[in-house]
Amino acid sequence: MKRRAVLVAACLLSLVAARTFTQTPSPSSTSSLVERVGDHGFVQLQAPSFGQLTARQQALAYWLSQASIAIDPIIYDQLSQFGIRQKRVLEEVVAHPAGVAPDALAKIRSYALLFWANRGNHNDYTAQKFLPAFTLDELKQAAAKAQANGAFKTAYADLPPLATADAVAKEIDALRAAFLDPNFEPTVTTKNPPAGKDIIQASANTFYRGVTLDEMKTFKERYALNSRVVKGSDGTIREEVYRAGTPDGRVPPGLYAVYLKKAIQYLEKARGVADPVQAKVLGELITFYQTGEFADWLAFGMDWVRNDAAVDFANGFIEVYRDARGAKGSSQSFVTITDKPVTDAAVKLAQNAAYFEDKAPWDAKYKRKDFQPPVVKAVETLIETGDFHLSTIGDNLPNENEVHEKYGTKNFLLLGSAHALNAASATKTLGEFIGAPDELARSGKYGEEADDLLTAMHEVIGHGSGKLSDRVKGGAEPYLKEYFSTLEEARADLMAMWNVWDRKLKELGLVTEPEEVARTMYDAQARAALTQLRRIPRGDSIEEDHQRNRQLIVEYIIDQTGAIERYTQNGKSYIRVKDYQKMRQGVGQLLAELMRIKAEGDYAAIKTLVDKYAVHFDTSLRDQVVTRFRSLDLPTYWAGVNPQLTAQFDANGAVTSVRVVYPRDPAGQYLRYASVYDAGLSR
Repeated sequence: MKRRAVLVAACLLSLVAARTFTQTPSPSSTSSLVERVGDHGFVQLQAPSFGQLTARQQALAYWLSQASIAIDPIIYDQLSQFGIRQKRVLEEVVAHPAGVAPDALAKIRSYALLFWANRGNHNDYTAQKFLPAFTLDELKQAAAKAQANGAFKTAYADLPPLATADAVAKEIDALRAAFLDPNFEPTVTTKNPPAGKDIIQASANTFYRGVTLDEMKTFKERYALNSRVVKGSDGTIREEVYRAGTPDGRVPPGLYAVYLKKAIQYLEKARGVADPVQAKVLGELITFYQTGEFADWLAFGMDWVRNDAAVDFANGFIEVYRDARGAKGSSQSFVTITDKPVTDAAVKLAQNAAYFEDKAPWDAKYKRKDFQPPVVKAVETLIETGDFHLSTIGDNLPNENEVHEKYGTKNFLLLGSAHALNAASATKTLGEFIGAPDELARSGKYGEEADDLLTAMHEVIGHGSGKLSDRVKGGAEPYLKEYFSTLEEARADLMAMWNVWDRKLKELGLVTEPEEVARTMYDAQARAALTQLRRIPRGDSIEEDHQRNRQLIVEYIIDQTGAIERYTQNGKSYIRVKDYQKMRQGVGQLLAELMRIKAEGDYAAIKTLVDKYAVHFDTSLRDQVVTRFRSLDLPTYWAGVNPQLTAQFDANGAVTSVRVVYPRDPAGQYLRYASVYDAGLSR
């Protein structure tokens, strides 16, 4: 499960002494912000530790990065039935611009950047559709020019070439509604559907085709995580499994086979340069991609979670946020390098996870006794693809209860994302949304430390905590359904908020001034319910689980304890903590209830809590927040430009050397990734 940034994420550098690297990163005077399109900022990720890897580890990183690129297109199809086709049109025009009208080209390129950043034309945070500035005729004319320049002449993965200008024009016409109609596929994931539709029917994503939520209640899924459920013309419901098929033909290829086969090619190369333990892990992932069997996914997860490699990765159908039912995994990947000095500090927290479990405010019957300390690692990111975004600053994996109850979890604290966001953002945000001088001063002094600690505790002692009842021991997801992810993110945040006051953190050297850091964390969590409204420019409801989590906590505490208050000063709205210890009581009360709900699979209880506190908000307040942020001239949403790895090979195809560079061209990055499946896009 992921933790996303609220405002600006910081790294865990405050926990360790300053370090020196053998490789010098880009000059710090150069902003990490490389391009901006409207409210989206594109920032450059850095991985200075790459130079400390051995030649074999660098080759491993290269092949794992190629495997990440290989699965990147899948998410576009998962989020819309037209996603891959739209992606192709935009990329062909941007890659073949000669003769395209400059004004139209600028509009198409800007829209393409937003499309790439969000993995489609629905905002990653709000789930709402965004529209281009270009017209259908402008897109048609641009595509015709691109076709004359050589575009569309080669296959695009499993899409055939568009050999004639007429074929290109017909394709644009077929995509008119997908590009330009605001009422067509308006929301990618809908958990608060309009009248007459259920959460599946109202969602644009492709996890289901032609089936209703009621039909899914009686349909038995064999491949719950990695399949599309489709209702045929004869009324038969079946699963289209995501798999490549086995080489011997025993298991036939399934959905996304073209991408999974390509990924397997690179994973095989990675296995050839990995150490024996990690090679076994990679072999198990390959097997899963071939068969699609959940048992193979579990086998991979059980070995992956215990493999604390310097060059690590995630690759698979992992998070279920995009599915309104909370069952289908979206395709995502990242490759990381462990930052050892920072990791050593964070490991102290993991080693004491059992202590914090014992101090949790929930019933003793929900406390784990056979506690497996989680793997925790602070990392620099080499690549993020698919449904993994720069705004994720912490990730706790695997999600399967069968794995983490027996073998624990692996916790990634993503320093590269935190560094990039910090370098691209200004502290003036705090000055705009903090009304009290003492709170502003405290945030300036302890804000980074409090945010670091929240991220670490959220991932390390949050997600992995608690014990399920026998009734739901296989996992609470099937019982809590569309509310599970909101509950789990809130539970992890609350676990950090509950324990931040514990003096044990001072003993471990993880906090400087416990009282001040705890107050700062509470201030920030209360403020988040206000500032996050800037990311929901339309409507009056919250769909994204992390945002629901934050509002749930704040509104619950306001209602149940009065420890947080909203107030107005000089015509501006603010939010602040009135009583920190009373707020902690509310934190403990909600945390205990969420643990009970998860452990017992109490759907009615979580539905009541989320529907009451986490879904709706005051639109006039949102409009004010949006206006105030606009005056700061800062991006609202972020996307990353990954480090680029290029390899040299010997006559046998083995990697002899790998070079890392830091490109400042987001469009070039996305075209390079797409060229894996369309040779005509190669630059």
